[in-house]
Amino acid sequence: MIDALEKIPVKIFPTPLEGSLYVAREVASLIRRREAEGKKCVIGLATGSTPKTLYAQLVKMHQEEGLSFKNVIAFNLDQYYPMAKDALQSYHYFMRKNLFEHTDIDPNNYHLPDGMVPRDKIKEHCLNYEKQIEEAGGIDLQILGIGVNGHIGFNEPGSSVFTKTRLTALDNSTRLANSYEFGNMSEVPRMAITMGIGTILKSKRIILMAWGQTKAPVLQQAVEGDDTELLPASLLQNHEDCSFVVDEHAATELTRFKRPWLTGECEWTPAMIKRAVVDLALKLNKPVLSLTNHDYNDNGLSDLLVEAGDAYEANLQTFYQLRDSITGWPGGKPTAYRSNHPERDTPFPKKAIIFSPHPDDDIISMGGTFMRLHDQGHQVHVAYQTSGNIAVTDEFVTRFLDFAVGFEKMFDIDDTKSKSILDDARKFLAAKKTTDTDTPEIRAIKGLIRRCEANATCRYVGIKDEQVHFLNLPFYETGTIEKKPMSDADVQLTYTLLQKIQPQQVYCAGDFADPHGTHKICFDVVVAALQRIKAEALHTNNETHWIHNCWLWLYKGAWQEWDIADIEMAVPMSPDQVLKKRNGIFIHQSQKDNIPFQGSDDREFWQRAEQRNANTANLYAQLGLTRYAAMEAFVKWEY
Repeated sequence: MIDALEKIPVKIFPTPLEGSLYVAREVASLIRRREAEGKKCVIGLATGSTPKTLYAQLVKMHQEEGLSFKNVIAFNLDQYYPMAKDALQSYHYFMRKNLFEHTDIDPNNYHLPDGMVPRDKIKEHCLNYEKQIEEAGGIDLQILGIGVNGHIGFNEPGSSVFTKTRLTALDNSTRLANSYEFGNMSEVPRMAITMGIGTILKSKRIILMAWGQTKAPVLQQAVEGDDTELLPASLLQNHEDCSFVVDEHAATELTRFKRPWLTGECEWTPAMIKRAVVDLALKLNKPVLSLTNHDYNDNGLSDLLVEAGDAYEANLQTFYQLRDSITGWPGGKPTAYRSNHPERDTPFPKKAIIFSPHPDDDIISMGGTFMRLHDQGHQVHVAYQTSGNIAVTDEFVTRFLDFAVGFEKMFDIDDTKSKSILDDARKFLAAKKTTDTDTPEIRAIKGLIRRCEANATCRYVGIKDEQVHFLNLPFYETGTIEKKPMSDADVQLTYTLLQKIQPQQVYCAGDFADPHGTHKICFDVVVAALQRIKAEALHTNNETHWIHNCWLWLYKGAWQEWDIADIEMAVPMSPDQVLKKRNGIFIHQSQKDNIPFQGSDDREFWQRAEQRNANTANLYAQLGLTRYAAMEAFVKWEY
């Protein structure tokens, strides 16, 4: 019964890797089956970040298991228009680099819409694309992703169920979401050639993949809502053999996870009671303590009344849980002796490390808590995990180059090597194309800019220079948006720092909605390092090892906030503290006004942070707790 409300079968895997491996096996099985039948296997392919792991698994199967693509005919969903085949953002380039060049597929057997076909030839080109699919026997298996607005391919909301391959205008939300590929919103094409929804629905089988929490809301609507052209992915409900393959984060909004009490029997743990009561209070716009037995019975929570005995008891239990999560002492309060305080009272002061994926996530995500920890006497270290160099605009670099040249002239500094580097950098930027990757020197300058801003922020808070650490994790240093996978070198750098400081508190970004994946990799690196240390302590039976007394707290950043029912520590902020945090964010001038990779949200990071923190405070107040100006929220993570 748990999936009774789902109109499309959903397979849920712990991670994108496991989900991708499942889909890869399905693809491989189909290829081999068609090969055994002596037939071609026709596969529809998608692009974007979602299928990258799938293609990596297929390449691995080709190299290690002998999976042949000689009998495969591939048709891609879409292509930007206009877009040259060799452009870095081109889907021709994407497919070659991620799949085709690493397999034995016949180059004559893979097809993509032409992003440079003359405008007056587009209709003919699209009709021919449809004809090619038909002549190949139709698509045996179509792989799809899903946009945050529900688009499949580039079929935006409002696309007809009968549409075929055509030129279409891109929704602004799609362009914003894809702007990270280009570095500048103005460079994102406004149009694309895409297979139509009607074309997609002709496929014999469809698998849609979705990873991450940003896809959770639209996934729930597509699976459980009505089928409507306003949400193109929901039209897949009408296909006879369609399934969704998602990770746990993408599945969080499905009723079976969000409101399991509506899908059947539910285990009423304290956490589940809190989730249900908070959900009910927010739905009815009532304080928790004002909920009645009628409210519970009328909203599918009669079983909870049987468990709790009365609405008053469930209300009170939830109210205390919410109240006890609020603290102005994130490192613990030594004189409080509160057994229900989110943090331990001792030891005090504590040693804490704030891991910041980029050089500004610390102040953006937990600036108020950062300052409180320092002001309350704790030894706070900050570890900047990546250089953040790709998020610095070329224009900002030229500003610093002008400063450096002016500085040399003012003080008559004659350093030939320095001048050569500056001259080369200036020439490169002057001739740089959108498809060019920054030189190591340009990346170093951009990294230095962000490093200086991070140092300035720490001094603003009061952190000493020796407590600021720049890890420059290798996975990030590619010079492009595309990152390397996490490696042992990343983990070892983090491991060494943790062993050196031996903290009682670790703060880490748990913001897996980051569209570029950096936050997730940084989180995985920290957890892997902590687990390695813990395993070593257990292996040596060292019961006094510092790792046994180290708590991991997760914060969320510029992309979203924790569900209020999940928050375990909420640190309130006064209006003055909000302003102080804003000034700390402003130190990061390279990230102000013109953010290169801000995703689908056009607000500046300081605006996102303030509104997110204010919203958290408002939700607590709405539930009947004290009203604060803002709150930063944390969840404890067991590693």
